[in-house]
Amino acid sequence: MMRQYELVERVLKYDPKADEALLNRAYVYAMKAHGNQKRASGAPYFSHPLEVAAILTDLKLDDATIATALLHDTIEDTDATRTEIDQMFGPEIGSLVDGLTKIKRLDLVSKKAEQAENFRKLLIAISSDIRVLLVKLADRLHNMRTLEHMKPESRKRNSEETLDIYAPLAGLMGMQTLREELEDHAFRWLYPDAYQAVTEKLIEIRTRNKGLVEEIRQALARKLSDAGIKAETSGREKKPYSIWSKMERQQISLEQLSDIFAFRVTVDTIDDCYRVLGIIHTTWSTVPGRFKDYVSAPKRNNYQSIHTTVYGPRHQRVELQIRTHAMHRVAEYGIAAHALYKEQRAPAADRLLADKAINGAAQLVKDDSPYGRLRVMIGTLLEAENPEEFLEHTKLELFHDQVFCFTPKGRLIAMPRGATPLDFAYAVHTDIGNEAVAAFINGRHVPIDTRLRNGDEVVIETSKGHVRPLGWEAFAVTGRARAAIRRAAREAERRRYAELGRQLLTSTLNGAGIDYVEDKVKAAAPKFHVKSADELLAAIGRHEVPLQDVVTAIAPTAAPGTGGDAYKPIRRFGRAQAQDGWFNIEKVMSLKFRADEAGASAAVSIRGPNNDLPVLFEPGGAVPGDRIVGVMSPGEGIRIFQIHSPRLKEFEHQGWIDVTWDVDPDNPQRFPARISVTAVNAPGSLAEIAAVIGETGGNIDNVKMVRRAADFTDIHIEVEVFDLVHLNHIISGLRAKPIVAKVERLFE
Repeated sequence: MMRQYELVERVLKYDPKADEALLNRAYVYAMKAHGNQKRASGAPYFSHPLEVAAILTDLKLDDATIATALLHDTIEDTDATRTEIDQMFGPEIGSLVDGLTKIKRLDLVSKKAEQAENFRKLLIAISSDIRVLLVKLADRLHNMRTLEHMKPESRKRNSEETLDIYAPLAGLMGMQTLREELEDHAFRWLYPDAYQAVTEKLIEIRTRNKGLVEEIRQALARKLSDAGIKAETSGREKKPYSIWSKMERQQISLEQLSDIFAFRVTVDTIDDCYRVLGIIHTTWSTVPGRFKDYVSAPKRNNYQSIHTTVYGPRHQRVELQIRTHAMHRVAEYGIAAHALYKEQRAPAADRLLADKAINGAAQLVKDDSPYGRLRVMIGTLLEAENPEEFLEHTKLELFHDQVFCFTPKGRLIAMPRGATPLDFAYAVHTDIGNEAVAAFINGRHVPIDTRLRNGDEVVIETSKGHVRPLGWEAFAVTGRARAAIRRAAREAERRRYAELGRQLLTSTLNGAGIDYVEDKVKAAAPKFHVKSADELLAAIGRHEVPLQDVVTAIAPTAAPGTGGDAYKPIRRFGRAQAQDGWFNIEKVMSLKFRADEAGASAAVSIRGPNNDLPVLFEPGGAVPGDRIVGVMSPGEGIRIFQIHSPRLKEFEHQGWIDVTWDVDPDNPQRFPARISVTAVNAPGSLAEIAAVIGETGGNIDNVKMVRRAADFTDIHIEVEVFDLVHLNHIISGLRAKPIVAKVERLFE
């Protein structure tokens, strides 16, 4: 365990003006407060806050943050109080420790709402002072380093939280080294088999390519030295989680990975970065589609670097990062590299910024740093209707890397990878998202769920009278877009119920010879604990408030039975009966029906009045997990298409029907899909392909072989699978076979 003087010396080494007395007081206080407490490993508990402080000294953080790290568990786990911390260490450190104390133990599996509520508290504390996040990340890192001493269920819960929340937060703040270590620890415990397979493969590749990394590094160094460029070159092996993520994302096998080594060139100036790029590209052949310039367009966490991939020495694929020394510090330490906390900012100003973030007005704060953008994100996330929705939006915002797209006027919009034009519209302005009806990417009309790519120019066509289809939420990736769509959906649903309630109330009052008067309804609203006439009408429409009670409140003399058949009970079976006839609820609110015909047609739900029509799947068209739409086919029914089916172009000007999957998990059924396999034309190839499909639980329905060349054959296979995950598992298994050159999905 680190001694007191060793910790102080570490801080004084990078900050000679640090408050040595403060650090000594915090060390002694925390050690006495934790006393004889033990960790699960049997080590003294005080070793944990001490290691957290040591991690933060590696980031060269200020003395107040180091003291907070030493004290961060005292209020929660000892007899210490906030008042005592304030008296001994000042209100600044007291506030930081209190911000961390509010975070209870999160439980991702069985207490999702509690987890979300506690994480909301963490983000609110972070919005007041970023140091809360830095201490929390260091705390989580040390806990992950010692996770082997925890129970299996605790290891799983902590690993899930780390991958879902803390590692992405570290990435958002640009702290890449810390993020990678968090991810690898979580990967090891969540997916032990995959971790072992990747690790063993890396050892094999490292042994096979012994000396290759140094050979490539030296070749790079010689080229740059000959050109008179002062540069530092280094090479490293990619982390297991990074490799596994790429395999999952690109659906490739470990054997197909060829760029597991990454090299870095660090220079003095931006001009040198581009000179290095020119030398590398004129010396070795580039790999198409593998160039990214994050110097001219930095990531949202302020990361800057030039990425390129070339065929280097021994014709080995070499992934290169080119950056300045200043960029490298930001890439390694993120926001901590800026020494943000040395700035003397007024506490009142900090509170104002936090209040604006918490109240959803953070966009007014002109702070383009990663922390400023985090505050904006927090403001958006806190608009969620409930804790679970908040947590979902948070994960959506944190999970993804970025793509950079442009408005027609050249404004750069950074979006999460996988974002769609709908997300883009909401990123520009909420009103544009709400009124979006069509999208154009690089001048071409595209579906609203098309995934955006770097450099796309996006144009959103809007219409103020547009009524958004109910299924559009599934096309959004960002938390901001989903939150706005849900708000709009809730408002539209409220309006529908209010209109239904208005019709029911008007009919009943008219039957009693009484005119409907909005002011009377408004005056009656407080009696039913609602604020407005619309809320009362919506409550009537939802059957939350008895209709006759409202009638009595508005006109006490109109009791049941007066005015003939003035009031009749509502029959809740699709239509409501009142004095003047039948009200078709389908005209007022969207209902979800399930087609109960035999076969696959029972696997989809149709929104709208077309629920009684037969459902027909296009051959090989869609499996559960695909995004689907329906098209009305006269005389046949509703034809179901996968959203990217080329045949949908024939129906661009025809109204699409909103359909969703409605499979029964307790009664799984198979769905047809078509794949094309390009395989070596050799004895046993077909048998090997069939074996992969059979071993993964697929069923071959038909096979067609087309000779491509003397040594290769295209095999078109109709295979029956349970869902998209099952189909992708089959495709991945086929791609891993040496006899297979290419596998792709076919659509009609």
